[in-house]
Amino acid sequence: MKALNLPLTLLILNLMVSCSQPPGNERQSETPNILFIAVDDLRPELGCYGVERIRSPHIDRLAAEGTMFERAYCNIPVCGASRASLMTGLRPARHRFLHYYTRADEDAPGITTLPQHFRENGYYTISNSKVFHHADDAMQSWDEVWTPRSGSHSWRDYAIRENILADTSDRFRGPPFERTVLNDTAYKDGKTAEKVKNDLRRLSRMDRPFFLAAGFLKPHLPFNAPDKYWALYDGKMRLPENDEPPENAPPESLHNWGELRAYAGIPPEGPLTDSMARALIHGYCACVSYTDAQIGKILEELERLDMERNTIVVLWGDHGWNLREHGLWCKHCNYETSLHAPLVLKVPGTGQVGSYAGIVEFVDIYPTLCELAGLELPDHLQGQSLAEMLYDRRASGDGVAVSQWFDGITTIRDHYFYTEWVDDHDSAYARMLYDHRVDPWENVNISEYPEQAATVEQMSLEMRRSRAEHYFGTE
Repeated sequence: MKALNLPLTLLILNLMVSCSQPPGNERQSETPNILFIAVDDLRPELGCYGVERIRSPHIDRLAAEGTMFERAYCNIPVCGASRASLMTGLRPARHRFLHYYTRADEDAPGITTLPQHFRENGYYTISNSKVFHHADDAMQSWDEVWTPRSGSHSWRDYAIRENILADTSDRFRGPPFERTVLNDTAYKDGKTAEKVKNDLRRLSRMDRPFFLAAGFLKPHLPFNAPDKYWALYDGKMRLPENDEPPENAPPESLHNWGELRAYAGIPPEGPLTDSMARALIHGYCACVSYTDAQIGKILEELERLDMERNTIVVLWGDHGWNLREHGLWCKHCNYETSLHAPLVLKVPGTGQVGSYAGIVEFVDIYPTLCELAGLELPDHLQGQSLAEMLYDRRASGDGVAVSQWFDGITTIRDHYFYTEWVDDHDSAYARMLYDHRVDPWENVNISEYPEQAATVEQMSLEMRRSRAEHYFGTE
């Protein structure tokens, strides 16, 4: 839908929605609000994505009322860089948006961020908890910035005293999980939910549209959550079957999951015991349900205040996460498990398709929200609006996602998942190819199979052509 201009696109959307609705249920014509929900390290480990073991009723309901993007991909699998990319609408490059500590205002100085664009168009903008990786990044984006505080002295947010005392630095941390008999607001995410609910009450009395961002820390490590969320999964943990590196996988595709190694009780080298692996997966699932419950509180308050009728809700996880698949933990790699992330978008009114199966990327979120709100699109944007896809599952974009992890550049098209590692001279020194029709779990790298030579050549050329056009710059 790249070729449509803004007024024409809005006209098409209004016609599609009005034709799909019964009389009296038309889409609201007033300026819509934006509720922008970011979740740290949330892979599509949700009931609405077909993961039966997960209890995520509130996100599932949001997905049922809006559109769930089945194949949404982050543009880089690490929180700081992924958020900077999404919030600026710019893709990572060889020397831009690379690390967890990336700042948008340093890597993309002068670029108008997504909330800043809404602010400059009359919106009141609020950032709650982790939206950008750094609370003071791109401060011109916000009217208000709020950071939750708890009994813990770090973002790792322990509640048990001995764990707080053990958590002394990024190098020496407490345990990788914590199970407590405490209420939801003992942790920062519970406090964030209460803050956002209070914001909604304030904003309901304000004569301005709002862009309200709610960032949730869990299920990021450490997996700390109240007991009732752990209890949902007692005795139900299964380990993934593909817990070994893929056959023929290049060593560049693997890593030593240093993020997890920094926690107490995790060995510095080698695999984890099955019991520790089950405990970590248990903790991850508990944190997903804990965060889902906090999101539910916000959505219920939105409905109670009768604000859902004119509020666009978007929910996204900043990247995927590995739960022992390929023997890996955390993110930081070019596999599906690190790059695939949830994206749900609900627009006031009816007529949305329940799900969209095409390939989309996180740089598409910025132009989508602008178009849905009737704002002009800034010239620097590198993604495409997904607005048409919300109402027509046959609509299509370019059908490609491109993600990067340092030298590794992954191109996702149709059923192929191709990664090439390139040096400063753009010469490939490693590669891998997976065909998700026959190998959805990416267990066998087929890039060196003679019968795949033509596919590898085509995907390699496409990656370079796309990068030269706009996917990845040289700076």
